[in-house]
Amino acid sequence: MARNNGRSKTASFLSDGFLFAGGALVAFLVVWALWSFFGPSPSPNPSFSPSSFSDRVFTLSHGSDNSSSSASTDAVVAQSLRCLNGAADPNTNPIHDPPDPNFYDDPKLSYAIDAPPVKNWDEKRREWLKQHPSLAAGSGNRILMVTGSQATPCKNPIGDYLLLKFFKNKVDYTRWHGIDIFYNNVLFQPKMFSFWAKTPTVKAAMLAHPEAEWIWWVDSDAAFTDMDFELPLDRYKAHNLVIHGWPNLIYEKQSWTSINAGVFLIRNCQWAMDFMDVWAKMGPQTPDYDKWGEILKTTFKDKIFPESDDQSGLVYLLLKEKDKWGDKIYLESGYYFEGYWMEIVGKFDNITEKYMQIEKKEPRLRRRHGEKVGGAMLGCGRSTLRMLGTGEGAGVDRSSRISPGASRAVGTTTRCTPGRLRALLFADNQVLRNYGFVHPDLVDPSAVYPVPFDYPA
Repeated sequence: MARNNGRSKTASFLSDGFLFAGGALVAFLVVWALWSFFGPSPSPNPSFSPSSFSDRVFTLSHGSDNSSSSASTDAVVAQSLRCLNGAADPNTNPIHDPPDPNFYDDPKLSYAIDAPPVKNWDEKRREWLKQHPSLAAGSGNRILMVTGSQATPCKNPIGDYLLLKFFKNKVDYTRWHGIDIFYNNVLFQPKMFSFWAKTPTVKAAMLAHPEAEWIWWVDSDAAFTDMDFELPLDRYKAHNLVIHGWPNLIYEKQSWTSINAGVFLIRNCQWAMDFMDVWAKMGPQTPDYDKWGEILKTTFKDKIFPESDDQSGLVYLLLKEKDKWGDKIYLESGYYFEGYWMEIVGKFDNITEKYMQIEKKEPRLRRRHGEKVGGAMLGCGRSTLRMLGTGEGAGVDRSSRISPGASRAVGTTTRCTPGRLRALLFADNQVLRNYGFVHPDLVDPSAVYPVPFDYPA
């Protein structure tokens, strides 16, 4: 009996010992896990760098052995250069960029409008195009559209909505015509605010896009109302600046509204570089800004505000320095290169109705097409309208002289906004037609309906 009691006590002792040891081990593991989770992370290797990380990634991804860091870096650089140069024929590969030096390698080159003037730009562009033969082909008629707005939100609650609508309109137009577009919303010269912001932006665009023959500035509140409209570039072969204007208002009336500087076409050449430098010297970044305000206010009797502005400055150069600049400036008044919205929006319904009548008579105009070729077919119909004497569809509608981002009186904004929307919807219908839909009217921007087959037979 005693022997049995001893065995029971021994077994109980061993059992309790195992339980204690197991509990202690579990507690240790819990404490260790918590310490690992909440404890400070190990200090990073002081020799770590992005380049060494890239080397490791490259080594692992290619299954190579642990070679030296420099060898891996050389391999990465070689791969990057192959990517930059492109494997395709440089005559057809648009991203081919040879290592030969060009004007971009000049440390004195500056994109800023108040930097020393760019010299020999025609020769520099020509040499750059020789280095990039795929971009040289067709460069004589290549266009870059440049537009933009302020960097901050609009004060007017509807402003950002309208800016988006206007930008969509420009994107639709440029996509349709194979034109690149640059939208800028910062000041390249902080003191050149508002209407003066375009001059430093255009100069920088010239330098950034030597492949473009023309820079087409379009104000943020301007809309294309004829989506198949194409600039008659052959008309401007002998000119370097195209702007909407009237000679009699410049040279006889001497009016500051004789042109409209909200939309203009300028050739990417040395003449334009020189002109932009002279034009910009009337801006607010110069010490002569107030003096130029007085000169322009005195010269143009109908100018109601005292500040120097870009439009008055351009008219002044035409008026006072015609011998130097005038021969290369084309004043376009043969079509709506830029028309005021109040002159145009009331005619949209009539234009649409006349075009519908032509489509009913011509099955080829009703045939559906891909967007890349559909615009040309639709353009035939609108060209017919012009031949019939309507002549209302061409060009750009400056939907308002009131900036969408400005804080204006409620009455003024209420008057302008419906006109803007009508212009935008009129243009949007020409685009949506290629996708099988149209707006039923020029009032509700959200309403669309599907276009039936062979519409409007």
